[in-house]
Amino acid sequence: LTESRPDDFFRFKLGGFVDAARGAIAKYLGVDEGECVFLPNATTGINTVLRSLVFEKGDVIVYFSTIYGSCEKTVEYLKETTPVESAKIPLRYPLGDDEVVAKLRNKIQALKGEGRRARVAIFDTVSSLPGVRVPWERLVKVCQEEGTLSLVDGAHGIGHLRLDLGQVQPDFFVSNCHKWLYVPRGCALFYVPAKNQHLIRSSVPTSHGYEPYPIDGQEAVFNPLPVNKGGYFVNLFQFVGTMDIGPYLCMEEALRFRQEVCGGERRIMTYCEHVSNEGARKVAEILGTEIMENEEKTLTRCCLTNVKLPLRMGEEAGQIKPADGFAACSWMTQTLIREYNLFVPPFFHDGYLWIRFSGQIYVEIEDFIAAGEVYKELCRRVEKGEHIKR
Repeated sequence: LTESRPDDFFRFKLGGFVDAARGAIAKYLGVDEGECVFLPNATTGINTVLRSLVFEKGDVIVYFSTIYGSCEKTVEYLKETTPVESAKIPLRYPLGDDEVVAKLRNKIQALKGEGRRARVAIFDTVSSLPGVRVPWERLVKVCQEEGTLSLVDGAHGIGHLRLDLGQVQPDFFVSNCHKWLYVPRGCALFYVPAKNQHLIRSSVPTSHGYEPYPIDGQEAVFNPLPVNKGGYFVNLFQFVGTMDIGPYLCMEEALRFRQEVCGGERRIMTYCEHVSNEGARKVAEILGTEIMENEEKTLTRCCLTNVKLPLRMGEEAGQIKPADGFAACSWMTQTLIREYNLFVPPFFHDGYLWIRFSGQIYVEIEDFIAAGEVYKELCRRVEKGEHIKR
């Protein structure tokens, strides 16, 4: 339909198809259909919220040092173009959940003591690097108690963790559906409870659904598309420029696949968490190191697990010079893909090199063991200085 009858599809058929997909994901999450729309990715959702809020002098965006890079750059851009400031909270894992929660509360209260306002706090469900479960539900509660808007980056959320958005009630929640829900790239859920939808004035980019505030003597801008009965918020995201919305329309089939072929949500999440954690422990044994975990064992209650590499930072022979650390990461990443047809991202955290593993329904423990042997060889090559040879 998109190619054979494009005008009919985009003008008159698209809305019904997207509504069906929104209804399916809303039922999956146990929330109202009118509170769910689709975006291409989580980064677009973060931008949509931050660019919609009207910031005043003294407003502060609070976030953790583990924030996804493009989201932090969005904050930096807004600091250039609006009065808003930022406050970054350092996290050095392994940390307990209580410590993470206390750090956010303490920062918000400290800003109040300075006469400033934590307008919005950004945090993950599961952070990317390191890949650890974040006590996001408790962080939302802190925001509610302190009068700060909560913006949850659930890029690794839907299909990865059990989400109870209706009970937790974040102010804004965005989650990629193409990472863990088995929807094709790119598709993300953007959840905004009805009470906060008035804060979202425009999509990013602004499109036909936007309705400017009326100005005396100024003619209204014509919207050539049919109006969705779901209301202003739904209409904003009904059509946001010409793009491939095919992934959005795969939602019902993806959910059916998870239930009928994979055995349901509990089975998927249990397996992915198990294979990630147990596989990573096998890798740690191969490398003679450890996985990243706290005393409460909460960091690994997800499908991502981090393993420390046996590489030492320093100036002695066989060690990585601090100035060459990022070169080592870059070299390992390229070599993994080009020579081994493998990708397990290396990264720095708190002075050490780590690698992050993902558990999925299509990987087995043997895959982790194979990756561990590859990284054992790569580390030997780095110790010989291959990463700085040209």
